[in-house]
Amino acid sequence: MKITVNAKPHEVAGASLSAALSELGFDSPTIATAVNGSFVPRSERVNTALNDGDRLEILSPMKGG
Repeated sequence: MKITVNAKPHEVAGASLSAALSELGFDSPTIATAVNGSFVPRSERVNTALNDGDRLEILSPMKGG
């Protein structure tokens, strides 16, 4: 299915947010995720279905001050 990840088009086979993250190489437990602008907690990623055209935002913490 075609989704947008951080404003860039991607094609993924995974049907859940968790599967798509693994497929895209986002395995860090410290990332934050949102689907179509709605925050998705880590505990809900496996239960969050993705649909063709969904927008996924992935944020990771940054070091600095």
